[in-house]
Amino acid sequence: MKYFITSGKRKRAVARAVIKPGNGVVKINGRLLEFCQPDIAKLKMQEPLLLAEGYADKTDITVKISGGGVMSQAEAARLAIARALVGFTKDKKLEKTFLEYDRHLMVADVRRREVRKPNTHGKARAKRQKSYR
Repeated sequence: MKYFITSGKRKRAVARAVIKPGNGVVKINGRLLEFCQPDIAKLKMQEPLLLAEGYADKTDITVKISGGGVMSQAEAARLAIARALVGFTKDKKLEKTFLEYDRHLMVADVRRREVRKPNTHGKARAKRQKSYR
């Protein structure tokens, strides 16, 4: 059976997508995409499926996500789904469509959280307050 595996990352979230021929079933961590919450995250994950209308209903996609927060998981899944569709179909026109719509559908956002510095409190760039009294 022919299938294709890809991954997507966003901040601390990592998503692995497996795509194979089927009838349009999309599962996220074992649950159907329609039942994912919150709705804004669900809409983000549906974007590549809506742009690839001809291919999305002919394939089954299974995504497993770990780490990160709700939105970074959604964006990692979105990246993995888009890469899986392009890799599975090998369609340059679909890849061009994704890149024109939003570059982050095909290219990962490499920004990460800055590490907190030693001997400081709070955020990574926060400095100690100085008091003259």
